[in-house]
Order: sequence, then C-alpha cells, then structure tokens
Amino acid sequence: MDIVGLIIALVSGAVGGNVAGALMKDKNLGLLWNSVAGIVGGGLGGWLLNLIVPGLAGGGGLDIGSILGQIASGGVGGGIIMVVVALIKQAIKK
Repeated sequence: MDIVGLIIALVSGAVGGNVAGALMKDKNLGLLWNSVAGIVGGGLGGWLLNLIVPGLAGGGGLDIGSILGQIASGGVGGGIIMVVVALIKQAIKK
C-alpha cells in the first residue's frame, strides 16, 4: 500500500467511524474516539484489502477502482472497529 492509499483509507476510516457513531447513538463514543477508532479500522481495512485483492487496493496507482476500494475498505473497517470498541467499553462498564 502506498502512502496516498493509506491516507485515503485513514481519512475514510475516520468518516466511517463517525457515521457509525451517528447511526447507532447507543454505541457513540464521541467525535474524538469515533475518529480514533475509525482511523485504526481504516488502516486495518485498507491493509486487509491489500492482502485479499492487491490490484483493487491501490498497488497499481491512483485509478478510480483503487481509490473507491480504499474508501470502501477504510469506511467499513472504521465503522466495524468503532462498534467493536463501543461493545468492549459497554462490557467493561457492566
């Protein structure tokens, strides 16, 4: 994964984490922690996409397929990690 692909995945992960927090009010961690969890998830999502489908993840350059793949994997990864962190936080409170 090149640096541009990583940046796209991290930014879309932050957006994905905040969108997931907005959609699930009971899992919302707040703007900062939604973003942090989303950034981590975006990085992991981009990394996994690069392992599974290297051509889609931006290995070939900045074509539209690579950019959309990074946005999708980052956003979904960010949302998933944000929900997982929220569930862990709720379990610890109990």
